Amino acid sequence: MKIIIVGAGPAGTLLACYLAGRGFRVEVYERRADPRLLDEDESRSINLGLSARGIAALTDIGLMDTLRPLTVPMRGRAIHLPGGAVPFQPYGAHEGEILHSVLRRDLITTLIDHAEAQPGVTFHFRHRLVGLDRETATARLVQEETGATSSVSGDAVIGADGAFSQVRAHMQHGLRADHHQEFLQWGYKELTIPAADDGSARTRLEALHVWPGENALIVAHPNRDNSLTGTLFLPAERFDEITAPEEFFREWFPDTLDLMPHLAKEYAEHPVGHLVSIRTSPWHHRGRVALIGDACHAVYPFYGQGMNSALEDCTVLDRCVGDHPTDLGAAFAEYQRLRKPHTDVLDELSKQNFVELRDRLRSPLHLLGKKADLLLARVLPGRWVPLYTMISHTTVPYADALARARRQDTLLRRAGVAAAVAGLAAALPAVLRAARGAGPAPRSDRTGLARLVRLAQRNTRKGEPPC
Repeated sequence: MKIIIVGAGPAGTLLACYLAGRGFRVEVYERRADPRLLDEDESRSINLGLSARGIAALTDIGLMDTLRPLTVPMRGRAIHLPGGAVPFQPYGAHEGEILHSVLRRDLITTLIDHAEAQPGVTFHFRHRLVGLDRETATARLVQEETGATSSVSGDAVIGADGAFSQVRAHMQHGLRADHHQEFLQWGYKELTIPAADDGSARTRLEALHVWPGENALIVAHPNRDNSLTGTLFLPAERFDEITAPEEFFREWFPDTLDLMPHLAKEYAEHPVGHLVSIRTSPWHHRGRVALIGDACHAVYPFYGQGMNSALEDCTVLDRCVGDHPTDLGAAFAEYQRLRKPHTDVLDELSKQNFVELRDRLRSPLHLLGKKADLLLARVLPGRWVPLYTMISHTTVPYADALARARRQDTLLRRAGVAAAVAGLAAALPAVLRAARGAGPAPRSDRTGLARLVRLAQRNTRKGEPPC
């Protein structure tokens, strides 16, 4: 069987690897030029954060060991507060719960090389989709350099062509389809924190740096050359209003001036990007067409799960094809049934995390609450798992993770601990000493925690899943 994939981004290329492993012939068509032939400045080199879901997918095809040296570990958030303090917030309760920063260029070129090495996989760059017959799985394409038009048919066409997917538009045209597209009223502009003159990092490297602000936000990912790629988020209309960026940064993010020596030049030259979320249905048509990644569920980037969820799509779709090897219609239907409820939840979580990054990270009480969450994860291993940990460091489906987190919140309220979060965080050294066997914590430190343990054990004895 022959599958046509439109879009050679991370999801489309990974899916080509999976399908080749099941014996399909795969032809991948991409509108852009081959990124392996472009200079670094010509290719899209934005940073991506690999987490457990993406790592699991790349491990499935045997690529993670090759890719890992191209990444920089991010062990937590370095939060730059207005007064100059930079508290560090670990991503997880355990050392292995980290993210990996990777340049999109490095990820996609590694994936393409790997896919091309598989039998039956062919890439065609600079080909733009201009038409699709959804009943016969026939794609009409234009070769960008010559303008020549051609048609190619297969057993199915899979759209991996992003939030503004042409495959989706042609597949859903004239059908009873739902489509919700929402633009965030904020835009973004990329800025650089270069390495110092001696080649060292200007700030802590193995962290995601966040400058939270009520009307502005900066997030910076580390790179292997000791630089960091920063992204400034602002209400869209503000970009044109700021005519003196150094004055704006001096007022809102004063410590960035020493970190961004090319600020004024980059602010003037770099374009403003826009953020969109997509929810749509159906994701497939009669076993002839299907969608993956942003083509069917684009999300805002504030939970760092857009690419990871797209890679996880490929894992789930591959499993569905394995369960229905001769019936792509059944495979595509099962894939949508399994995935859509969870990607809808991810959409909501991504919107909520924007508020957390922008507003809540400046709150001392919120930071203490995060410490308490990690404390409970350490002293109740396997029974207490923070929501962020489940989303970023496990492959628990998104909706299941949210449901479990809500049960934990209910448990907190029942135990009367919600009002004592600050006390739990302050008691961390004593509790950890007790956990390591270095002597019991004082009774006042143990009371709320003991109630949590008893409730968790009671729920488990009742046959309920541990919180």
